[in-house]
Amino acid sequence: MTAPEPPGGPARATAMGRVLAGALVLAVLAYSYGAQRAAGRDRLVDFLGYFTNLTSLLAAVLLVAAGAVALCGRPAPPWLPSARGVATACLLVVAVVYDLAVTGAGGTAAPWVSAVLHVVLPVVALLDWVLGADRAALPWRRLWLVLPYPLVWLVVVLVRGATDGWVPYGFLLPEHGARSLALHVAGLLVVLLAAGALVWAAGRVPVPGRARVPAHHP
Repeated sequence: MTAPEPPGGPARATAMGRVLAGALVLAVLAYSYGAQRAAGRDRLVDFLGYFTNLTSLLAAVLLVAAGAVALCGRPAPPWLPSARGVATACLLVVAVVYDLAVTGAGGTAAPWVSAVLHVVLPVVALLDWVLGADRAALPWRRLWLVLPYPLVWLVVVLVRGATDGWVPYGFLLPEHGARSLALHVAGLLVVLLAAGALVWAAGRVPVPGRARVPAHHP
């Protein structure tokens, strides 16, 4: 059996760029967590309780995985394009919510860290998603995949807010009342579905070579 050949030219550059981008984001997250530990905020569960940090971590791991798979000359496993699509949609929500609701609210991260995680990473992820030729477009019937991860995060955050009083963002504070929480959660889910629809549609932008990627989805 012939071993798979690693990609060359632009495909190799794209794969290496993904690995580098993912590694840099992981380094930024490690720096940010180290800075918070130095400031006495050393609970990892709180650090990862921020949707930005957790989503950035997952997106960085997926970027490294996609780049490594491509560098090995192997086709992406069936779950990887879907996971990347979900991560890209969530990163768009990170950018939108940060700009509309969190900016100026006294975040604890350094300004350059916020810029990397809330602006640079979402833009890089979206461009990689739109221009990447190593995946098939995701079927619309699987748009629901953007919901489970944020819903689990929301449930955990709301439970923590009701028990130990910690929430990552002020608009999720339980003292605002059930109506306010319900409206904010509904708004977040609407924005999330809109971002998912944008990512799913962007995945259909014609790119040379994409037609040769087999669709792994039934």
